[in-house]
Amino acid sequence: MSTNLAGWLAGLCQASSGRMDAANLMFLSRFDGQSKLLVLSLLCGVSGAQRALGVFRRQQRANPGKSLSNFIDTLCQDEITCPGSEARPLKLKPLVCLFPALLKQNLLSFIYLVYPALPRTAVLHLLKCLSQDPHPSPWVSALVRQLERNLGSHNKEPLYTPLCRQRLQELSQRLVGFGEAGGWAKCLSGQTVETGSQSTSGLSELGTQRKRKGSFITLDSDGEETAQQHKRIKMDACGSECLDAEEQKAKEVMSGGLESDASGETPAAEELQPAPGALPEHIKVAILQIKELLESQTEWDQSSMDVFKVLNECDPGQLEMLCSMLSLPDLPEQTLPKLCSSILAPSSDLSYSMATTLIKSLLLEKVLSLSEPASRCLVTAVTSLCSRCPRPMCHALIVPVLEEKSMGNPQAELLNRLIEGCLDSHYRLLVLQMTFKIAWSEAVLSITHSLLDSKLNLSEELFAQFTEQLVSQGPQFTKSVKFAKMMLTVLTKYGSYVTAAHKHSLYGCLMLNETFLKKSLQAALKRITHS
Repeated sequence: MSTNLAGWLAGLCQASSGRMDAANLMFLSRFDGQSKLLVLSLLCGVSGAQRALGVFRRQQRANPGKSLSNFIDTLCQDEITCPGSEARPLKLKPLVCLFPALLKQNLLSFIYLVYPALPRTAVLHLLKCLSQDPHPSPWVSALVRQLERNLGSHNKEPLYTPLCRQRLQELSQRLVGFGEAGGWAKCLSGQTVETGSQSTSGLSELGTQRKRKGSFITLDSDGEETAQQHKRIKMDACGSECLDAEEQKAKEVMSGGLESDASGETPAAEELQPAPGALPEHIKVAILQIKELLESQTEWDQSSMDVFKVLNECDPGQLEMLCSMLSLPDLPEQTLPKLCSSILAPSSDLSYSMATTLIKSLLLEKVLSLSEPASRCLVTAVTSLCSRCPRPMCHALIVPVLEEKSMGNPQAELLNRLIEGCLDSHYRLLVLQMTFKIAWSEAVLSITHSLLDSKLNLSEELFAQFTEQLVSQGPQFTKSVKFAKMMLTVLTKYGSYVTAAHKHSLYGCLMLNETFLKKSLQAALKRITHS
C-alpha cells in the first residue's frame, strides 16, 4: 500500500470518528479492494453498520454476483500477535479480534442485517472467531448470542452480562422490594394520581391562557394576522365540539373489538382493559387543519405541509385515532401523492410503528379492493412510501396482500412493481420467505417468478426450503404456464444451487407437467451437472 493511500485512509477514518492507527492500516492491507471499503465503513463511528450496508448494496448493484465470502474469510484468517511483552510467546488470533471494539460491534450489526443471504456456516465460523476475544465488550457478546439464536445454534446464555443482572436486581430491591407482591404497579400507584392531577391542572391552566390570548387578538394586529387568529379561534370554538364527537367515535371504533370479545372474559379482566387516551389540544387543532388541506383543491405550500409534523408527536394510540378521524382509507386517490410527499418530507422522522400504521390506514384497503390495474396516483403513493420505508411496507402491505386468498392480478402487478423498483435484495429475500407460509395461486406464482428473475443471492438453506415448497405445491399447477416459466427460471438461473437430491425431487415434479414447456424444462434439468 502506498504512503499516499495510507494517509488518505487514515484521514478518512479520523474524519468519521473511527480512529485508524498503523496496526489497523496493516490489517486493512489483508483485504481486497471492495472489502476494504466495507472495513472503512465499519470503522466510521456509530453509523458504521448502515454505511457498510449502503456500500454493500451499491457493490451488489454494480455486480449482482457480489458476495461477502472473501470478506468473512479474511476476517477469520489467523494473524500473529504479540501479547505486549517480548518475554511472552507470540500467539495466533483471528484478524477480526485484533480490530477495535467499534468495528466488531458495527460488523455484527451489519451481519445481522444481511445474514439471511449469507451461508450459515460462514456466519457461525465468524461468530466462533469473535468468541476467542478474551475481553469482548457487552454489546459484542450480546450480538453474538442473538445471531447464534437466530441461526439455530441453541445458545441458551442470556444476552445481558452478570454485572447487568446484578444491577437490575439491586434496582428492583431498591424500588419495590425484591419478591414482594404488587411489583411495578405498587411502586407507581401513588405517582399516577399525582401525575393525573398535575396534567389536569396543566390543561385547565392552558385553557385559561388560550382564552386570555384570544381576548387580546385584535388589539394590535394587522389584517392578515387578525384573519389567521380569527380562524384559529373559530377552530377552537366550533372545532372542539365536532372533534370531541369524532374522538368519541374513534374511541368506539378502536374499542369495538374489545367489546365484542368481552363476553368471554371475567369482570376483573374487563376493568383492566385500557381506554384510549384523549388527544391533546394541539393535535386536535392539527387534525382540523389537515382535514381542510385534504378537502381543498389548491396546491399546498410549505406552511401547509408543516402541519404534518404533528405525526412525529403522536404515540401509536394517538396516531391510530388520528387516522380514524381523518378517514384515511376513504381519501380519493388523487390526494395520495401530495399527502405522501408531505408525510415523507425531509424534516419528518418516521418510526417503524408510525410508518406501519400510516401504510395500513392509507393504502391497505385500497390495494386489497383493486379489481383493475392500480391508478397512477395509487402507484405513485405506494412506490414513494416503499422506497422510504421498505420494512414497514413489507409487513403492513405486502404480507397482508399475499395472505389474502382473493388476491388477483391487479394486486400481483402492483407488488411486482414494488419488487422490481423499490426493494433491494435483502427485502426481496424476506418476501420470498413469506411465500413459503401461504398457499400458492396464479397471482403468487407471478410474484415468486418476479423475485427469482431478479437473481437473488440465496443461501443453501433457503434454496432447500424453496425446493421443498416447489415440489409440494407443484401437483396443483400441472397445467399452469406461469408455474412452468418459474421452474424454467429456477433451472437456468439457479442451476449452481441444485444438488443431486434437489435434481431427483425436481425431476419427479417435472414429470407431472402438462404444458408446452415440459421438454424445455427436462432439457434444462439435464444440463445441470455436478462436479
